[in-house]
Amino acid sequence: MTMPAGARLGPYEILAPLGAGGMGQVYRGRDTRLERQVAIKILSPHISGDPDFKARFEREARLISALNHPNICTLHDLGESDGRGYLVMELCEGESLADRLARGPLPVEQILLYGTQIADALDRAHRTGIIHRDLKPANIMLTRSGAKLLDFGLAKPTLAISAADATQQKSITAEGSIVGTFQYMAPEQFEGAEADARSDIFAFGCVLYEMATGKRPFDGKTRASLIASILEREPAPISTLVPLTPPALQRVIKTALAKDPEERWQSAHDMLLELRWIAEAGSEAGVAAPVVIRRKKRERIAWSLAAVAGVLALISGALLWREYARPEQSFALNLSPASETAFMLSGNDSGSLTISPDGRFVTFAAKEEDGKTLLWLREVNSPTARPLTGTEGGRFPFWSPDSRFLAFFADDKLKKISIAGGPPLALATVQLNPRSGSWNEDGVIVFSPNSLSSIHKVAAAGGPVTAVTKLAQGETTHRWATFLPDGKHFLYFAGSHGARNESETNAIYVSSLDGQPKLLLHARSNSVYSKGHLLFVRDRVLMAQPLDLKALELRGDPIPVAANLQYDGGFFRGSFAASPGGALVYRTGTATADLQLTWLDRGGNKVADVGEPAGWGEFDLSPDGKSLIAQIQDHVTGGSKLWMYDLERNIRTRFSFETLSDFDPIWSSDGSQVLYAGIEKQVWDLYVKPASGSGRAQLLYASELNKRPTDWSPDYVAFFSFDPQRQKTGIWLLPMQGEKKPIPFMPSNFNMQALRFSPDGKWALYRSDESGANEIYVVPFPGPGGKWQVSQGGAEAANWFKGGREIIYNSESGLFAVDVAVHGSSVKIGTPRLLFRDSLAVDGDATSDGERFLLARQPVRKLEEPVTIATNWMALLGK
Repeated sequence: MTMPAGARLGPYEILAPLGAGGMGQVYRGRDTRLERQVAIKILSPHISGDPDFKARFEREARLISALNHPNICTLHDLGESDGRGYLVMELCEGESLADRLARGPLPVEQILLYGTQIADALDRAHRTGIIHRDLKPANIMLTRSGAKLLDFGLAKPTLAISAADATQQKSITAEGSIVGTFQYMAPEQFEGAEADARSDIFAFGCVLYEMATGKRPFDGKTRASLIASILEREPAPISTLVPLTPPALQRVIKTALAKDPEERWQSAHDMLLELRWIAEAGSEAGVAAPVVIRRKKRERIAWSLAAVAGVLALISGALLWREYARPEQSFALNLSPASETAFMLSGNDSGSLTISPDGRFVTFAAKEEDGKTLLWLREVNSPTARPLTGTEGGRFPFWSPDSRFLAFFADDKLKKISIAGGPPLALATVQLNPRSGSWNEDGVIVFSPNSLSSIHKVAAAGGPVTAVTKLAQGETTHRWATFLPDGKHFLYFAGSHGARNESETNAIYVSSLDGQPKLLLHARSNSVYSKGHLLFVRDRVLMAQPLDLKALELRGDPIPVAANLQYDGGFFRGSFAASPGGALVYRTGTATADLQLTWLDRGGNKVADVGEPAGWGEFDLSPDGKSLIAQIQDHVTGGSKLWMYDLERNIRTRFSFETLSDFDPIWSSDGSQVLYAGIEKQVWDLYVKPASGSGRAQLLYASELNKRPTDWSPDYVAFFSFDPQRQKTGIWLLPMQGEKKPIPFMPSNFNMQALRFSPDGKWALYRSDESGANEIYVVPFPGPGGKWQVSQGGAEAANWFKGGREIIYNSESGLFAVDVAVHGSSVKIGTPRLLFRDSLAVDGDATSDGERFLLARQPVRKLEEPVTIATNWMALLGK
């Protein structure tokens, strides 16, 4: 029975059928919690009651969940609904290899590309103790990110079974049956021998043969004749079907198809190395040989080639000796993404400069004319860079250990994307202002869900987010986690916003996924392990100090590597990254994130600058438009303090003193008080202070969760906070009278933020991602009533103007105005009109009539200081 679109299996919604297999049907579905599309495999009803088949189904889930590899389909979940079991897997968009082969053989380049990927996936599976047993073109998907190995439904473990499995007396496969697809089965499987990794290698050889020729190596009109062909006959030589196939590739396939398992490749790793060698050698791996050739002539050519090869080997050895004896060099890399772009290498983009673990690629962020910020990728040896489509708004990227995927934060999600292309995949919902992380070979990611959190972990395939460190007394942040080579221990920075002294809370620690933190040294810096050393920043100098991985202790003295390093104290981060093998990328110069306040008219024309550039953050114009309350970041301590700016006299005075760091100031509707979020211990709580600056700030509301205020009416304070139970941000209302106990703004399964009350207090606008993108909505307040969408094409925040007759919202495309007409309990929303684009604006506000806009803008800056690449940073020592 086919499940209809819209049907639910727990949190998963059926969208459309994808196909069917021997064990059930496969559907395209949607994970309603993480808002991602998935593949759902449902066990057929007629076998759901069979314990053997169900056991095989559950075994498939356990086996796949043990694997984490970019070329193996990721398992997300296992469940049961109405007596029917189901698997939730990564949705692999593309076509199966079987469908591709229906159009004929593949070019050699694609055979080698997909072949190495499949071999790598098999190698990982075999090392984990898993045999696939049903490798065939139909179980290989060709996606934009490469080949994906699917369907371990017939797989079996080779390692010892657990005690829980020890009660299983019979094989999961029916007694006496043959498991697999006949055309790709190894001879020993027909003879009743136990299948092992070499059986998969035989099937892989069949797949490679078909990729090269477009034909199966073994065939027959009946099942009996097919089995006889596999047991007794050799396939037609590839050279007779595709004469230009490289001999080295023919040899790999022929060895894989040997009848005797002992004569085959003994591991998928061996095949992987051979295929990589052929791919890297190119034409040097050999051109196609003529179909017919006399033996003596072949022998003479072979001896001649051997002699030439010997000479070439001597020459190559000398050249290689010269190459390796030459000191490693560094060189300046003049990053050049495209014209009319602004580099983003400070502030929230201070972590965009990375280098891949293999040292081949560099990333950075740049903002385009339309205001969109993307991550860019440049191969070190290439003269040009390219944007990574799908990373719009991406921040704090970090690499997979195989250098094939990039993880980053965008749209309140932790995502990953293949650098080869393809859409990003959401792994987890994050909180406010997440911070970069690290990814180990076991498929575990450690990161900071927000700027005031401890280090958390999540599977690289997605799943629950759990804490692995705990903030100590006086600490307000753990961030910049990076794994050490063992994949179990990681480095991280622990610090306090507002603490100036390096010995006061700010330090680099090492911890493990299940252990206790250990202090390494006091420093206000990110860190990374490379070439046996800990790299970190002190006084804008990149330092290196030997790190003993066994004792997890520093040895000797720190040594300067590079001076005048770009450093942003507000993020406790220097602009550098290094690979385990010693490749280093860094940038010197100033990392100031200072912004210029500028008045613009309604057409986006500059009217005047306000004051001098500073570390402006969130700010709010007073109701009379004469003053500005703003947070300004201290680049030394990393904290933010509130300042009152008299716009008429052009005078700035300090406003907040009591807490370590302050954010998000909001005026009261009568202009007499200021509401803001302040950090006293380890969370953002709500404080109120008279706008005159007299007296001390009063704590308005405190809780265990971070809170960010968005508006303030005479009756309510609106704030939003991250709910760890729902893994969503929600809006709360704090009554200003009575018990002052927060109540939810409205129930929702989506992320909601940025609430603003209308001037008459009868309506509220807010941002929600319920449509799949952030949009602005209007509802009557306090309700009930309808809901109207205001924005189109995405929006970040909005506010009311002209006495509630107009809403202005900002998006990556610019600032838009929308007319609003209230008719009793309903409202008429006009069509958004573009006012102007400003790709340099970071934050802003407008006068109550919506005629003038005060924006904090980034200066258009060229990359004055080049980014430096060192192929081996140790070569910089002593220079």
